[in-house]
Amino acid sequence: MARNDRVAEFFYASLFVILGVALFLPGCQGARTTETATFPTVEVVEVIKKDVPIYSEWTASTDGLVNATIRAQVQGYLIKRDYTEGDVVRKGQVLFEIDPRTFQAALEQAQGQLAEQQARWETAKANLERIKPLVEQRAVSKKDFDDAVGAEAATHAAVIALQALVDKTQLDLGFTRVTSPIDGIAGIAKAQLGNLVGPGSVEELTTVSTVDPIKVYILMSEQEYLKYVQNDQEHGQKMPLELILADGKVHPHTGSFAFADRQVDVKTGTIKVAALFPNPRNVIRPGQFARVRAQTEVKKGALLVPQRAIMELQAGYQVAVVGADNKVAIRPVKAGERLDSLWVIDEGLKPGERVITEGLQKVKQGTAVKANAEPAPAPENTGKR
Repeated sequence: MARNDRVAEFFYASLFVILGVALFLPGCQGARTTETATFPTVEVVEVIKKDVPIYSEWTASTDGLVNATIRAQVQGYLIKRDYTEGDVVRKGQVLFEIDPRTFQAALEQAQGQLAEQQARWETAKANLERIKPLVEQRAVSKKDFDDAVGAEAATHAAVIALQALVDKTQLDLGFTRVTSPIDGIAGIAKAQLGNLVGPGSVEELTTVSTVDPIKVYILMSEQEYLKYVQNDQEHGQKMPLELILADGKVHPHTGSFAFADRQVDVKTGTIKVAALFPNPRNVIRPGQFARVRAQTEVKKGALLVPQRAIMELQAGYQVAVVGADNKVAIRPVKAGERLDSLWVIDEGLKPGERVITEGLQKVKQGTAVKANAEPAPAPENTGKR
């Protein structure tokens, strides 16, 4: 009887296991069926159609309108600096002073020699005036008269030479006060007080730059240069320019092209073009790097999509388009200009089509998706080549 009881227990236990498995299998099949019916969720946006202004942009560097290198024109010891480094100076303002004592002494010496020679000239002129009537009376010889004429001419020539010497020494004395030839910003002093300076010095004293307006140099390709010239001739007005500074801010004053270099660089195929921008507060200084931007054309009916909708590959660009049946089509496109967060698409899309912006990693060709529309971004008028 004990053996029969154990067999019965084993039989009932096996029956319960079989029934549990049978009940569990339909549940698994239902879960797989539900999982199969779930589609990946993606965010989509419609392709925008809009007229877009296209801008060309160039890397630029700033320079002074005029850069005056200040050097000492006479040799001497620097005794004074009369300006504050980095300040605005005016034309004729004294910047440095050189010890003037040597030049003052030379001037006084030259003035003394001139005065002495002028006295001799006056004596020679008086002698000549006295001899002239005596010659007519034949009271003096022709030789005496010729000697008097020669003495007057020689002393007169000596006076002229000494007057030139006085002018030169006076000019040298004036050069001991080094002045600015232009209005502008004065740079850091390169020479220190007590330094011996002069025409033989390699290093300048300082530099003064006119920065209002500020000059901006850009390198423009031959094609861009020709396009600008043709546009200028056709419309009869200069293209307004924007200056973007190193911090990304746009300079509040627009500029214009001023002139182009005389030739194209045959090595790079570019030509240096200068533009001028008002700089009333002297904020922009020579040597800064910036970008110059100009509107060159308007692209009519351009198609725009968010940049994050574009997949960049070695062979080009692709987008994932969601059709009316909510199935994905991976499509190659030709991307054009960028407009901040948007890209112009020249080929491969049509207005009103939906492209995936979020969830690209979940889909492939032919995948059925659940598409949630997101608001279309507003395009900025900053199309760049």
